[in-house]
Amino acid sequence: GWDNSTFHLGEDLKIRLPTAIRYQPQVEKEALLLPHLAAHLPYDVPKPVAIGRPGHGYPFSWSVQSFLPGETIAATPSPDRRSLALDIATYLAALHRVPPGEAPPPGPHNFFRGGDLAVYDAETRACLARSAGRIDSDAALSVWQTALASRWTAAPVFVHGDVSPGNLLLRDGRLSGVIDFGCCGIGDPACDLMMAWTFFDDDERALFRDRLGLDADTWARARGWTLWKALLALDKPDRQGQAQALEVIAALIQEHGATARA
Repeated sequence: GWDNSTFHLGEDLKIRLPTAIRYQPQVEKEALLLPHLAAHLPYDVPKPVAIGRPGHGYPFSWSVQSFLPGETIAATPSPDRRSLALDIATYLAALHRVPPGEAPPPGPHNFFRGGDLAVYDAETRACLARSAGRIDSDAALSVWQTALASRWTAAPVFVHGDVSPGNLLLRDGRLSGVIDFGCCGIGDPACDLMMAWTFFDDDERALFRDRLGLDADTWARARGWTLWKALLALDKPDRQGQAQALEVIAALIQEHGATARA
C-alpha cells in the first residue's frame, strides 16, 4: 500500500505500519470505527486487535488487525464485473446507512475525502495546464467546473475514501470484504464512486449507478474526483498508468458532454 506497509503476523493477523507521519492519525481512527462499521455492514471488515507505539527506530504508532481471507479484485484475473458492479453498489448503499457514530468530518486525516472538491481546485487547474496538448483541456475544465458547482446538502454519510480494486476482497468471485479504512469519515459520498470510470465499462457503470440511486449532481462531483485523480496520474512516470488515465479522462469528458446535451 501507499499509506501503510502491511505484513502478515502469523496466519490470522496483519501489521499496518504508516509510511509517513501524515498517515498516523488513521491508526487510532480505524481502531475506533472498525467495530462500529462491522456491526452494520453486510461484508467483512478487519477487526482491530492492538495499537503499537513508536520504538526500536520506528517513529509512528501502528496497528495489528485481523487478516481477512479472499483475493483483492486487483489480484483476480477476469472477475465477473457485472456482478461486482452490483455488489460494490450494494456495499456503498449499506455504508451510507451506517449511523455516523464518532466518525470525523473530512479533513487532513483522510485528505478531505467526502469534503469540498474546492480543496483541490488549484492543484487540478495546475494539472490541466500541464496536460495541454495531451487531453481536451477545455472540456476537462468544464467537467471540473460542473463538479465544483454543487454540494452534498443531505446529512453526511459514511465514506470509505479509497474504494479501489486493491481494497475490495472476493471469495468465490463475489465481494466478501473491504479493507483499508484509513481514509474513512463522513460527508459527501461522491468520492467513493470513482471506480465507475476507472474500472467499469459503460454498461457496468449503468448497473452501478442504477443500484445506488444517487442524484445527478453527486455523479457530477464524482466525475470531478475522478478527473483530479486521473490528472495526478498523468504527472507520474508510469506509462501504463498514464495511458489508463487518458482513457478515464476521455470517458469523463464524453459522459459530461452527453449529460450536458440531455
